[in-house]
Order: sequence, then structure tokens, then C-alpha cells
Amino acid sequence: MTKSRNLWGGRFSQEADPSFATFNNSFTFDRRLFAVDIRASVAHCNGLATAGVISREEADKINAGLQNVLDHERDSAYFEQMNSEDVHSFVEARLVEIVGDAGRKLHTGRSRNDQVATDLRLWLRDAIDQLSERVRSTQAALLDFAEANSDAVLPGYTHLQRAQPILFAHWCLSYFEMLARDRERLSETRRRVNVLPLGSAALAGASFPIDREAVARELGFESISRNSVDAVSDRDFCVEFVNACALVMVHLSRLAEEVILYSTSEFGFFELSDAVASGSSLMPQKKNPDSMELVRGKAGRVFGHTVSLLTMLKGLPLAYNKDMQEDKEAVFDSFDTTTACLEVSALVLRNVQLNVDRMRAAASKGMMNATELADYLVRKGVPFRNAHETVGKIVVRAIEKEMELGDLSLAELRSFSDEIESDVFESLTLEQTLGSKSLAGGTAPERVAEALKTARELL
Repeated sequence: MTKSRNLWGGRFSQEADPSFATFNNSFTFDRRLFAVDIRASVAHCNGLATAGVISREEADKINAGLQNVLDHERDSAYFEQMNSEDVHSFVEARLVEIVGDAGRKLHTGRSRNDQVATDLRLWLRDAIDQLSERVRSTQAALLDFAEANSDAVLPGYTHLQRAQPILFAHWCLSYFEMLARDRERLSETRRRVNVLPLGSAALAGASFPIDREAVARELGFESISRNSVDAVSDRDFCVEFVNACALVMVHLSRLAEEVILYSTSEFGFFELSDAVASGSSLMPQKKNPDSMELVRGKAGRVFGHTVSLLTMLKGLPLAYNKDMQEDKEAVFDSFDTTTACLEVSALVLRNVQLNVDRMRAAASKGMMNATELADYLVRKGVPFRNAHETVGKIVVRAIEKEMELGDLSLAELRSFSDEIESDVFESLTLEQTLGSKSLAGGTAPERVAEALKTARELL
């Protein structure tokens, strides 16, 4: 393995201790920035040429050399042949191998401090676009699932107690809305990521007349940083990205929990296909929802990265500190984990069979129409608080008789309120219970159909 020259050796007369050198090096993980480092280097090179710091001929030579280095992106041996401190020193060492002294001029007017901040923002911008598309794909899977089961009914729960029936599609759309907010957050984060720090140098700014706006345009940044000290020490955008990933994982974990729960024998609403389940090494009858359990479990990794970034940043003095090297693994793993969990969640949604009869039966039991009976009394002129108390007493009677509210006789219902008439039984049907929730955002069939249409248009 060839030992590459580090970027700071002139001040030192002795080699770093091998243990510290290994501890200090980041190339094992920041090589992921390889392509964007070259991309940013090309733009910086062009900025140096435009400013007259290097000649156009030198710039062309450097850029050709950088392209030559980039051509080895998929050659793993190319990276393993050189022992580098980080991706920046690797690229520069390879460039100097190709173009000689011209390559040593590339770092004029920049520091690794603004270089790495630029690289990370470029990488994150692309990562956000990819992740947003994965979120969208999961939303599409939810819509497909909902549309394929548009008539299915599900018990709605609060406190994990049966509460009121809802359409299954309404349940799917609730997760669609969560993911819609996730896409919004990613978009907002992208806007703050898309700021160019290059030109800030180590912390005080560059000494050469480089046109930062032109460099920003070449790299597709919307603006340039306004303060050089902040530009090299800012990692808010990393925290925001990982936090956005954490909220995606919260939503996927909640979805996973319900899929797991509804797949149990006790609920029996869902059955996962063999494609997304696994078995037991001991119990032949088992079909385990490992896909969703892993999604639920991996959420903790991303939450941990949020905490680690905040903890790393909270006590740092200005400007750059080597602590910030810890940002990349948190960011990279958050992206990888969230992307994988979105892919698996979408796959699971396309491999679930509903037991619609069992779902409907569950939604029709447990006096889930009690609120409808209270609303019925309100429409008859009874104050809601009085209606609520009356229905509570009727519920007690129904429990004692092991009957549903709609199974009680009219005479028995009227023993609790003279306002109850024969039309009460129509109000207590499952169809009426669903259909009465007709305000925008409700579970009435016509509202859910409109919501599905709107959601499909949003995608």
C-alpha cells in the first residue's frame, strides 16, 4: 500500500504515532464523498482560473486530472492502494500523481474546513432528493393498498381500546399524511443545505478574488454563506437532516407496530405473504413479521444519531473542531437506514392480505356506535353532556346482557330516554356510523374517496 503525503506535514518533524494516525483518519467512511469532492474541486479550480490565480492551461490540466481520478470511482483497488488520512488528501495525492505541480496549486484559497462543508452539502442535497423519492414510493404503496381495499372497514382505536369504526383506506391515508409532512421537511432542509460555504477557507475567508457566486452557480447552490466563521462551523443542516430521518422512522415504526399487531392471531386482520416474513427455527407453525420488527428496531439507530450530533455540537467553540468529523457517519447511516426501511415498508404494504370479514366483524362489535347514539340524542334536543351520561348507562345495561347497543329492544332503550324512537336503529348501523363522519378529513366514504383522489394527484 502506498503511503500518501498528508496536507499539513511542514510544521512537523516526526511522524504521527500509528495508533493516533488510525484514530485520526476518516478515509474509511468519508471516501463516500469522493465524487462530490472532485465536483467541488473542479468548480474551485475554475474559480481560481477566472480570478487569475492560476492560468487557464493549468486549470484545464487540473480538471482533466480530476476527471481521470473520478474515472476510477468504481475501482475499489484504486482506493485501497493508498493509505490516506481522508478523501481530500486522497484526491489531491492522486491528482498530483497525474499532473504534477499543477495539482499542488488546487488547494490555493481553500481549507479542508470549507472543502468538507461543501462536499457534505453537495452529498446531502443528492441524498435528500433520493430519500424524498423513497418516501414518495412508500406513499404510493399506501395509496395502492387503500384503493385495492376501498370498502374494507377497520376498528379505530384510542388507548388500544376499540373506539369507532373507520374505513381501512382512511387508516392508510393517515400514514400517507405523515409521510407527506416528511417530504415537506426534507424539502425545507434541502433549502438550507443548498448554501455554498466554499470561499470561507479555514475560518476567516479566502485571500484571493474568487467569484463565490460563480462557483455557487456552477455547483447548483442557491446562495453563498454570509459569514466565514459560521460557514465552517455550521452543522445545523446535518442535525436537520438526521432529525427529518428520525421523524420518517417514527412514522415507519408506528406503521410497523400496527402491521405487527394486526398480524397476530389475536387480531387476525392482516396476513403477511411469505415474501416478507420468516419462520422459527424451533416452532414449525410460526410466521414472524421480521421485516416490520426490524423497521421498528432500526428506528432507534437514527434517533441515536440525532442525539449524538446534538451532543457533539453543543459545547464546541468557534470555528472548526475535529469533533465535527463525527458528523458523517451519523449522516450516512441515517440515510442508509431510513432508505432501507422505506424500501422494506413499501414492499410489505404490497405483500399484505386483509381478512376483511374479520375486520368488519371487529368494527361492528364492542359498542363502537355509542357516540352515534349520543349524537342521535343531541339531534333530538338533548344536551350532549346529558346524552353522554345516558348512553353510558345504556352501555352498562348492554354489557350486563352481553349484547350490542343495536340488539337492545326499543322499549329497553326508551327506559333510559323518552327521546329514543324507532329510527334509532338506523343511526346505529355500521354504514351510518361511518357515513355520519362527513366533514372534511372524516372517514365517511365520500370524504375518503375525495381524499384518495387528492392524494393521488399530490404524487
